[in-house]
Amino acid sequence: MDTYNKLSKQTIFLHWVVATFMIALLAVGVYMHETKSFFLYSWHKSFGVLIVVFVVWRIVNRMKNGWLEPVRQYTPIEISLSKIVHWLLIIGTILMPISGMMMSGLGGYGIPFFGLELVAPNPNPDDPTKMIPLNAPLAQAGKVVHSLAGDILIGAVALHIAGALKHHFIDKDNTLNRMKGADISPK
Repeated sequence: MDTYNKLSKQTIFLHWVVATFMIALLAVGVYMHETKSFFLYSWHKSFGVLIVVFVVWRIVNRMKNGWLEPVRQYTPIEISLSKIVHWLLIIGTILMPISGMMMSGLGGYGIPFFGLELVAPNPNPDDPTKMIPLNAPLAQAGKVVHSLAGDILIGAVALHIAGALKHHFIDKDNTLNRMKGADISPK
């Protein structure tokens, strides 16, 4: 159970696992898009499916524990910005894998999971290098959401990291220390 002074090991674990995976998947996604590095797609998709487990677990944990209590009083604008960024992070971490699976699975490209086929590819029998979408409009919607949510999530992650650094180096409060597992009880 999270308290003001100390966060649970589960909360800390889920924060850092989701953060690490999402940042890595965003970076690899941008790299794949820019360089057309098709060999990375199956890994990207597999880790994208895996992250759903941790994202859902994290959301359930947050619903059970409620929002974290700030370590000190902040200005109304800081509180509002924090809430907006946290909601963007939560929504983005669930939208990214779901929209990616829509784009790939419904686009006929399949959804691999570390060598298993959760959804098999649907190649065109006349040209096996081309795929036949299972549902082209929904695949396209998934593609649009994946791209837009990716851009928004990159911005939200940047703001979140900037906020954490501001807390630590400028405000000199214990926000980051608490998320690293420290007990911030007054000594």
